[in-house]
Amino acid sequence: MTMMDADDWANRRYYGGDLPAEAEREIHLAGLAWEDPDAVDAHLAEATALAPGHLAVHLAHYKSLFYRHRHLDAAPHALAVFAIKGRELGLCQDWRLVEPTDAAFDSLEPAPRLYVFSLAAYGYVLVRGGAVEEGRVALTQAAKLDFSGQTGAQAVLDMLERGQEDEDD
Repeated sequence: MTMMDADDWANRRYYGGDLPAEAEREIHLAGLAWEDPDAVDAHLAEATALAPGHLAVHLAHYKSLFYRHRHLDAAPHALAVFAIKGRELGLCQDWRLVEPTDAAFDSLEPAPRLYVFSLAAYGYVLVRGGAVEEGRVALTQAAKLDFSGQTGAQAVLDMLERGQEDEDD
């Protein structure tokens, strides 16, 4: 990618909506800087300063930390994503009390699906980060809400039941 191509790529509007263009650019620059973790963190910190609490910024942080195996650092961002979606859906703020009938979890609607997927992600990174029991609780709740079984929450719970906490198992 030439410098002009990289600049065009960094300036593209992919997320749209209410995410400021400057914050989106910082997210894209973080992607371009993947080989330099300090630069990634700096770009994502700037995106946070420009759009604090924005869903896309939390997703970018989560992905960055998850793929760098910083699981416990990723957990608050997964938590923020399903808290944002939970408010949007009018769900109980305590995710442990959410019932399968509280939202259209059995549909293909984006908000309930992202809620369940991010809850499963939260549980997974907790388990991978060593907070196994808290992760198990989150994964159990995600499995309860995941009518389709697409999140993989039940599969991780099954591995935990068999005593396999390593993702390579």
